[in-house]
Amino acid sequence: MVLFIDAAHFVYGAFLGFLWCFTRVFIRSPSGRQRFNVLGALDAVSRQVHLFTNETYITAQSVCALLSQLAAFYGPRNVPLTLFLDNARYQRCELVQAHARALGIDLEFLPTYSPNLNLIERYWRWVKKQCLNAKYHADFATMKNAILQTTASAHHNHAAALASLLTWNFQLFPKTQVII
Repeated sequence: MVLFIDAAHFVYGAFLGFLWCFTRVFIRSPSGRQRFNVLGALDAVSRQVHLFTNETYITAQSVCALLSQLAAFYGPRNVPLTLFLDNARYQRCELVQAHARALGIDLEFLPTYSPNLNLIERYWRWVKKQCLNAKYHADFATMKNAILQTTASAHHNHAAALASLLTWNFQLFPKTQVII
């Protein structure tokens, strides 16, 4: 089992698409800077997403809670569970690595500054486009609900869109040369 882990921080604010016009247009937009933090693990095969959410901060304890949730969901199998993470400090700390070892989960860290290698980055961009771009939410709870409903039903209701978006095609450069 291969999963990709990363956090997304959804801000309760205005996310305009494209706007150009000769006359002045007033667009409703929410006020405030509340953040809805979502730590997600994307199953690379089934495209199912497991979430840990809060409204404060994503910390090492949040990652440990998600690891425990994944270990409980996938249970004792003969297939190893491998997670690909970026190099966020709260993901690389000894607390998370020790918790993963205790659960029998392999952690693989992607190279620094390479979001193109993390499949869940594409997923978060898609969720933001579905839930936030050019959309008005009356309050923070409505925005939060829209995000949770979209992520809960995405692998069923939007399977075709996710199949083309979450491919395993990564651009490789076989004949590269490093100049020092």
